[in-house]
Amino acid sequence: MSLSHLPRLVRTASFGLAVLYAAVLAVSVIIIGAIVYWALEISLERQTTERIDADIGLLKEELRAEGDSELIEEVQRRSDVLGLEYLLLDAKGTRIAGTMPVLSPALGWSTVELSTNRSGAGSSRTLHIHSVELDNGMRLSVADDYGSIEDMRRAWIEAAGWCLIAFLLLSVAGGLLLSRRFLRRADTIRITAESIIRGDLESRIPLHGTNDNFDRLSLTLNQMLDRIQALMEGLRYMSNHIAHALRTPLGRLQQKLEAARKTALGNPSYETALENMQQEMEGILSTFSALLRISKIEAGARQSGFSEVDLSALLTTVCDAYSAAAEERGKVIGADIAPSLWTLGDKELLTEAMANLFDNAIKHTPAGAHISVSLYRDRSSIVASIADDGLGVPPETRDLIFERFYRLDRSANTEGTGLGLAFVAAVAGLHGSELSASDNSPGLRIELRFDVAKPPNMLPTALLRAYKADRVRYGHPSPHLEKHPSQRPQRKPVRLPI
Repeated sequence: MSLSHLPRLVRTASFGLAVLYAAVLAVSVIIIGAIVYWALEISLERQTTERIDADIGLLKEELRAEGDSELIEEVQRRSDVLGLEYLLLDAKGTRIAGTMPVLSPALGWSTVELSTNRSGAGSSRTLHIHSVELDNGMRLSVADDYGSIEDMRRAWIEAAGWCLIAFLLLSVAGGLLLSRRFLRRADTIRITAESIIRGDLESRIPLHGTNDNFDRLSLTLNQMLDRIQALMEGLRYMSNHIAHALRTPLGRLQQKLEAARKTALGNPSYETALENMQQEMEGILSTFSALLRISKIEAGARQSGFSEVDLSALLTTVCDAYSAAAEERGKVIGADIAPSLWTLGDKELLTEAMANLFDNAIKHTPAGAHISVSLYRDRSSIVASIADDGLGVPPETRDLIFERFYRLDRSANTEGTGLGLAFVAAVAGLHGSELSASDNSPGLRIELRFDVAKPPNMLPTALLRAYKADRVRYGHPSPHLEKHPSQRPQRKPVRLPI
């Protein structure tokens, strides 16, 4: 299973660090526990050995001081009272005293495992035996049961196991708590960032006053946002100032050119020169207006304010409007538009973006070209596609055609400002849609993919009003959509799917 399918709590860095620390500490505890266990076991074995040797020493002294009879009585008495086990054998190996089984162990230290029943099945016990030969020829064996050490070993292992399990569970629980806190702080930053993306430049990340890493990071981000807001406000002020400073003289210059053209009637050279100058001025104003619209869309605040748009009806209207222009240039538009496909957005901006795509396809394809328009649903997306069978665009320049003023060498003399596709890219970014250019084999295919599973980024009402005001001042860049239906040239009907 991939990490993306895990719950968010266990995919955080804090949970990963908690698990890592828990693993390191668990290994450390295991190593330290093993060392303690080894030291404790050696200590118990040493105590057992010293106790047996001490008993053997006392019995030897008893033999030297009191004789054989007192030794036998002392061995029997100790077997009945003390926790050790004794065995006293004569030179022939016959038991004289003691309760320990006759095992005939070799002299010195040995460890013997005994079964607790006669059949040899069931539980067993381990004896640690020290056998010595006495001065009178007898053999004395003293043993201690290792049962206490075995019990200690089992108890130690069980306790260590339960402690390790408890430690790991507590570590995971601590990691989850840390992850919850980490996610809460991270979500606060994310929500603030999304609010800023939607256009609320006044939003700031709240501080908790703990002066921890998150607080210091939040403070740094807030300072950065303050600086960005100041720069954007300065840029907006300068843009507005430049716009107002240039609009008036350009407008006056256009009026003077119009007046001069009227006074130059009858002089063909002056009239032609003034007409060319007026066309250039109109191109400058159109370019200036398009740049302002693109800048406002790209730098505009994004908040909820869109409405539901019928993309099917919108694309059908644009297709109908441009069919006549395409026929005038000897080109054919074919449409395959699925009905009733809706999205959220600004209808006028989407209409103008689609118009720019049609205008681009008509301008940059040779006579006899076929332009295909389609709109369909692809899983959770709605795809609008405009393709042609013209010369196409080289692969290395397909991403550049959406930049401002970019033109292919062969299109240098084609009319236009070079801002049509840049405007489409700005509208696509505003609506959260994916814009792409690909090879149509031959020709160019441009797709707009709208993700209907999530609402798009929003354009504020103030910017929409400013945009519409610009359109009123400087005119619509798509004259085929601005003309009254009665003024449009007659066209042949285009068959559209019902």
